[in-house]
Amino acid sequence: MKKLCILFIFFGILTACEDVVDVDLNTADPRLVVEASINILQDGTSNPSIRLTTTAPFFDEEIPIVADALVTITSDNGTIFPFTHTANGVYESEFVPQDDVNYTLTIIHQNETYTATEKLYRTTPLEYVEQRNDGGFTGEDVELKVFFTDPEGLGNYYFFEAFSERGDDLDIYDDDFFDGNSIFALYLAEDLAAGDELTFNLYGVNQQFYNFMYILLQQTGSGGGPFETQPATVRGNIINETDEANFPLGYFRISEISTLEYTVQ
Repeated sequence: MKKLCILFIFFGILTACEDVVDVDLNTADPRLVVEASINILQDGTSNPSIRLTTTAPFFDEEIPIVADALVTITSDNGTIFPFTHTANGVYESEFVPQDDVNYTLTIIHQNETYTATEKLYRTTPLEYVEQRNDGGFTGEDVELKVFFTDPEGLGNYYFFEAFSERGDDLDIYDDDFFDGNSIFALYLAEDLAAGDELTFNLYGVNQQFYNFMYILLQQTGSGGGPFETQPATVRGNIINETDEANFPLGYFRISEISTLEYTVQ
């Protein structure tokens, strides 16, 4: 009889563990998310695109896209460059930025107008990669240093990207401590091995974008995209002219980019 009672208690516990607990999460109205990174290659060509999405509830697997916005970039001399939606929230144009010209991004979505003004920031070429096979904490990892030389006396800021199947990396630099000198960006990933292919990008940016990315990377770490879920709201340079409280997320940036491909030896 005692064994039978124990069995009843055991099955009762299992049944109780199957109860479903509904969690009532607070929700907020969706905000516009703007990925407006206009990059010009060092040969002068450009393939500009702007991606528009909205925020979504935490457990939603799909990111809502915005396909019906009016998107333009206008130079300070009045030239208008319209952007056309192609697919997946991406808007494209024939826009090629020029030096010393201010450009204003305008997005009209759901009867609200969003704007930001930016100009082209030049970068310096990525030069070469130095590889060590005894890097990392264990002394057994492949460590890559990507070198570039900073022009003297210009007060430059840089945004660095590294892409690999082993993991991506983002970083930012200002030239306060290496003005006019050679400097390197460091890439280190677990299990990096001979034959692995990497792409390194170096962008010229301004101090405002440097500060924006500094806060963003402090919160999210450098291993993911800059517009993934954040523990706190980080505001960029885009404002809502219609309703200031309904501010968007994201940033409008115009940068020259230097790209270097490398295969691990």
